[in-house]
Amino acid sequence: MKKTLLSLGTLAGLMLIAPMSQATVTGNIGATSNYLWRGVTQTANGAAVQGGIDYAHESGFYIGTWGSNVDFGDDGDTTYEMDIYGGFSNSINDDWSYDVGYLYYGYPDASGSIDFGELYGSLTWKWLEFGVAKFVTAGSDVAADGLDDKDYTYYHVAASYPLADSITLGAYYAYSTGDVITSWYGVDNYSEYNVSVTKDTSIGAVSFKLADTDLPGDDVKFVLGYTYEFEF
Repeated sequence: MKKTLLSLGTLAGLMLIAPMSQATVTGNIGATSNYLWRGVTQTANGAAVQGGIDYAHESGFYIGTWGSNVDFGDDGDTTYEMDIYGGFSNSINDDWSYDVGYLYYGYPDASGSIDFGELYGSLTWKWLEFGVAKFVTAGSDVAADGLDDKDYTYYHVAASYPLADSITLGAYYAYSTGDVITSWYGVDNYSEYNVSVTKDTSIGAVSFKLADTDLPGDDVKFVLGYTYEFEF
C-alpha cells in the first residue's frame, strides 16, 4: 500500500511541475462484462468498473495508475486491484516503435502477500506488435510453497488493423509459462487467443471480444467493453 501511495504522489507531482506544452495528462473510465487478464477472468466472470490516469511527456517517458474491482473467490478478501506503471516509448522510424517499462500489480486489501511486478517490452511494426514480460518482484504468496514466486514469463503477438475510420479489428495470441502458472492453474504453460472489434464514437469506444485459452475446462468468453478517455 505504501508503494502505491508513493507512486500516486509522484504522479501528482509530475502533473503539477511539467509544462503542459511538453506533456499531457489523460484519464480513462470504463466498464466490461468480464475483466480478463491474460485470458483468465479476474471477476469470477462478472462485470467490472475500471479507470486510470496517465501522464505522458513528449520525450517518451510516461507514468500512470489504473484500477478495477476483482473477485478471486476468496470470500471477498480481495476486492480491488490497483496498478502502477512507468516506462518509455518512442518511434524508431515511420514503421517501427518500441515500449519498455515496469508494471506493479497491487491488491491492497488482500489477506496474503500477492502483489507482483513485471518488466515488459514490446516492438511494433505498423499494425503488428511483439512483446514479452517477466516477473521481477513478487509477494511470498504469489506461488504455492516450493515454487518460485517470480518464475513467470509472458510472450504475446498482437495485430490491430483499421477496417474503417472508426472501426478496428484486433487479433491476439499469447503464451505464459513458469512456476507461477503451475501454482495457479496446475499446468506448466498455456496459450490464450482472442479476436475483437472496436468502434470509436464521440462518447467513447465500444469493443466486442471473443476470448479463449487452452487451460483445462476453459470455455470461449464473449466480452463487451466500454472506455471513455479524456484530457485534463
